Amino acid sequence: MGRIDVNIKSSAGKSTGTISIPSSLDKIETSVLAASLETIDRIGPCVSTISISRVEDVRSSKRKQVIDRAKAIIIDLFDENVLESQEITERVKQAVRIEDIVFYGKENIPAGPNVQNSDAIIVVEGRADVTTLLKYGIKNAIAVGGTNVPQPVADLCKKKTVTAFTDGDRGGELIIKELLQVTDIDFISRAPDGKMVEDLTQKEIIKALHQKIPIEQAMGHYQAEERKSRSANVPFKRKTSDSLKRVQIKDHRPKKEEIVEEKTEEMESAKPKIEPVKQKTESVKPDIDRFQSHIDDISGSFTARLIDEKNHVLKEVPVRDLANELKDVKNSVKTVVFDGVITQRLVDIAFERGIENLVGIKKGSITKIPASLHVHATSN
Repeated sequence: MGRIDVNIKSSAGKSTGTISIPSSLDKIETSVLAASLETIDRIGPCVSTISISRVEDVRSSKRKQVIDRAKAIIIDLFDENVLESQEITERVKQAVRIEDIVFYGKENIPAGPNVQNSDAIIVVEGRADVTTLLKYGIKNAIAVGGTNVPQPVADLCKKKTVTAFTDGDRGGELIIKELLQVTDIDFISRAPDGKMVEDLTQKEIIKALHQKIPIEQAMGHYQAEERKSRSANVPFKRKTSDSLKRVQIKDHRPKKEEIVEEKTEEMESAKPKIEPVKQKTESVKPDIDRFQSHIDDISGSFTARLIDEKNHVLKEVPVRDLANELKDVKNSVKTVVFDGVITQRLVDIAFERGIENLVGIKKGSITKIPASLHVHATSN
């Protein structure tokens, strides 16, 4: 037992108070001691009543105090900017990648370390773009530094598979036009409209590079833009050697247009061959009248009827079980009328089972219909 503390207050001839008894005994012995204290009925000459109000485990209260204090320390005293180990590793990796930037040629053009050894390169606008790509592990980028493409970059592009990756603004278009004039590029990739490459996240960069388009597809757009600007500026400019080159490029374009026109004429001439198929479909359309009574009977019931060649009902099944039921039908079933959508799967199964007519509410996404199967949609 420890030191016993007694606090007494006297009022109107009566004394009340609290007794605190520290104990190092275990729970059972402490409980026995507490119960024995309640048997005391006299203190000195006075009648007394003692009752146990609380038995407290001091160790648990201290644990709670420790927990509360630890929470306060971690919230108030710890530095919130402390980096986790993974964040430290990632920052070191990014720093190493950025330090890998090299300078290509005598002009000290910013580039990634793999720009010379890689079979494919990415041409970007400036050093910041190269740094951004390096940060995300893309090491084969080289900068042009604006619309004036350096000659070493132009020569390098002629030896590599080139993707032009520019900002999503007017400046990006001008760089692509300049590249088309002075060198060879294979693909074009653009940042989203209004965004710059250096501001893109890793996900946006990867997505933009995956969505690159071949130069053949983009050539028409940039040539059209060039023709517009040229027609607006020709009256005010003297003809130079550069403009003569552009005229030569323009002279070759009608040949491509003639080829396109010839292909278009061939396609147009091939279209009438499809018309007999339409006539065949219309010729069998009146056959749906034979099944009108069945259509009316099952309307709104989501059921299907399996019908023989004499228009007799062999079986009725729910539409949800129709596909499985058709897989087991016999050759006696020639027509299926059901209150549902005709799908490609039902068409394929009906053809495999030798069914001649398939009648539904409407047609779904059907890409092919066998010649021996007549498909009817009542909604049409």
